[in-house]
Amino acid sequence: MDQWLKLKQEMKLAAKDLGIDAIGVASPDPFVVLKERLIRHRELGRESGFEPTDDLDQRTDPSLLFDGPKSIIAIAVAYSSKLENAPKSVEGARRGIFSRTSWGNDYHNVLRDRLNRLEQWLQERVPELRAKSMVDTGELSDRAVAERAGIGFSAKNSFIINPELGTWIYLGEMITNLPLPPDEPITDLCGECTKCIDACPTGALVGPGELNAQACVSYLTQTKSMLTDTQMQKIGNRLYGCDTCQIVCPINRGKNWNHHEDMLPDPELVKPLLLPLLSMSNKEFKAKYGHMSGSWRGKKPIQRNAVIALGNFKDATAVPALIDVLRKDSREVLRATAAWALGRIGTVEAKAALVAALASEQDEETLSAIKLALQSYESEETEHIAASTEADVAAEGKLE
Repeated sequence: MDQWLKLKQEMKLAAKDLGIDAIGVASPDPFVVLKERLIRHRELGRESGFEPTDDLDQRTDPSLLFDGPKSIIAIAVAYSSKLENAPKSVEGARRGIFSRTSWGNDYHNVLRDRLNRLEQWLQERVPELRAKSMVDTGELSDRAVAERAGIGFSAKNSFIINPELGTWIYLGEMITNLPLPPDEPITDLCGECTKCIDACPTGALVGPGELNAQACVSYLTQTKSMLTDTQMQKIGNRLYGCDTCQIVCPINRGKNWNHHEDMLPDPELVKPLLLPLLSMSNKEFKAKYGHMSGSWRGKKPIQRNAVIALGNFKDATAVPALIDVLRKDSREVLRATAAWALGRIGTVEAKAALVAALASEQDEETLSAIKLALQSYESEETEHIAASTEADVAAEGKLE
């Protein structure tokens, strides 16, 4: 047997002991089709802005990243999809939710640990090994490498689906100078199913495997700017990320992985109370959430999303805290979002606070948000009068 084929087989057998759930090998050839898709993606304005580099050649040609690449080893590590003992979100104690990719320790660190273990394992057997590992923020597309390496197929929700593990997998890769024989890609199992496309909250899945990143709820939760009324309503109570297109996938049904202790979720952290988030300092936020991948953008987007969630819950008990944000927060986006949330809740106390803020607020964007929030009161009053009139007419008709 060829020594490199034998090494690959032994590597796959060692995967579980290395904390890896699936390993595949891809050729280091340029990703020509991917480059064409990325060019089209850019032309259509569908990039998120979070891409690791603007250089599409570096993102698609391994030889530009590594001298003399002979193979790319792709790995997958499965994560939890179900939250055991999840706390309830009730009136007066509303909660937000972090997406599953932010449960447990930051997956970037977890995958780097697994890739380091794999590199050490290979180094022991091939001392002349050279390797370059990447996770998420590396130039190469984790999903494109995983697909070529036979880890899974590229699904209509743009995730990689492994037939055994579903989409609940983190991906990473290692470019090497070892001529390991490549694996074959696996068959697409999506068939005629379009559940993910149909369920996407914002229609960001514009076609099979086609994602408009800037419309994706996951992207919206990671921005720091003011969002539109429609966008904020679509976010619901999500603090970071969105799992909808994975939850509805039939292949994911019943799949839940909890065998990696470093990725097990803390229910109180991944489904936290919203009100405490509003007054949390940077130091407190880093101490509590800094180990989670969902903290990478800092506390501002999380606090903004907490305000949005309180507005979507329309929980009147949150009004005093939201008024504090509107009056005292130094960040314009937080004040403007609080105005929107108070308008959504719609109590007399909330309206009085908005009217008072209208006289003192200096920021134009916040002033605009306050005015729009007050308009929502006028719309509700008009609808209430119209409904009352219709009821009166109906009553008069009955009397006749």
